[in-house]
Amino acid sequence: MENFSQVFLSFIDVWGYWAVAILMAMENACIPVPSELILGFAGYLIFAGSMTFSGALTAGMVGGIAGSLFAYYVGAYGGRSFINAYGKYFFVKKSHVDLAQEWFDRYGVKAVFFSRMLPVVRTFISLPAGFAHVNIKKFLTYTILGSLPWTAMILYAGLLLGENWKVMLAIGH
Repeated sequence: MENFSQVFLSFIDVWGYWAVAILMAMENACIPVPSELILGFAGYLIFAGSMTFSGALTAGMVGGIAGSLFAYYVGAYGGRSFINAYGKYFFVKKSHVDLAQEWFDRYGVKAVFFSRMLPVVRTFISLPAGFAHVNIKKFLTYTILGSLPWTAMILYAGLLLGENWKVMLAIGH
């Protein structure tokens, strides 16, 4: 994972906001790229003067929404059977989908909002929302409202931590 982390960090360092958006889209499309790594490093780059807070926040949100929509539509059109059969080829663990499904079954569409701020579940909650064919406007509203505080908080933590931004990686594990 360390080598992958270095690749992601180099990608962000070179491509800036585009890389933040792409990597956040990957994370929210259920590909295991930790947002703590992406946004923590972006927060450090804000500290270093290479990015602005509003630019990194916008890139993170746009990417997160795009990835969430992708996962939602995979869930809506592929269904649980598709994820069970092919998810492993995209590093989607059945246990993660099961956990997100449990949250969705317990809290309904509100789980989309609350889980955006929780490790693991935030990445996979779009799938059960898609399985259930949640109204897309409601899905997007809860996704945006739940993702905004998480994105801003991790960026801000990376900014405050400055050179020590890697401390946040321990939070996600």
